[in-house]
Amino acid sequence: MLMKTTIKEVLERIECSANYIDEDNINEIIDLIINSKNIFVVGAGRSGLVAKSFAIRLMQIGISVYIVGDAITPAICENDCVCALSGSGETKSVHLTVKTAKDVGSKVILFSSNPNSSIAKLSNIICHIKTDKIVHSENDHDYRKLKGDYSSLTPLGTLFELTSMVFLDGLIIELMMKLHKTESDLKGRHATLE
Repeated sequence: MLMKTTIKEVLERIECSANYIDEDNINEIIDLIINSKNIFVVGAGRSGLVAKSFAIRLMQIGISVYIVGDAITPAICENDCVCALSGSGETKSVHLTVKTAKDVGSKVILFSSNPNSSIAKLSNIICHIKTDKIVHSENDHDYRKLKGDYSSLTPLGTLFELTSMVFLDGLIIELMMKLHKTESDLKGRHATLE
């Protein structure tokens, strides 16, 4: 059954991505988030949904956060920070947001699977979310792709989006520890008008 194979592949890739976490990079990200006046999150498509999920958790731990494009999002200032999600690092709408933020002197954190992208070149901190793996055999999905078989169990940006979701939830835990927040603190800021 393809569904079982897909789930196993996704879980394996997410687990592999943990091996590439750079603690210094994470500490830099945490410091910038904590020391920024406001955080603005941006992403397009499914990456945008992951960005919104991250924004919810940031709000719940008491960080001033806005979602780029919402009607109540204020102007960005130089002591603010943009957290951008783009698997390719080339998403036009995200690039434009990052360029605008840089023009006013804001800092930018990019979460991407492409650390050499045009958005990466504008970013202060790049968090490389690695979603590939070592090819094990001719039956391996990546090996088939190298040979020109582009059928995929994880179409488009699925691996980046799912890995980012897990990664950013892990980042929230690190922020909670640094800010001495508990799940009770998060519950106190959880939406009540649903």
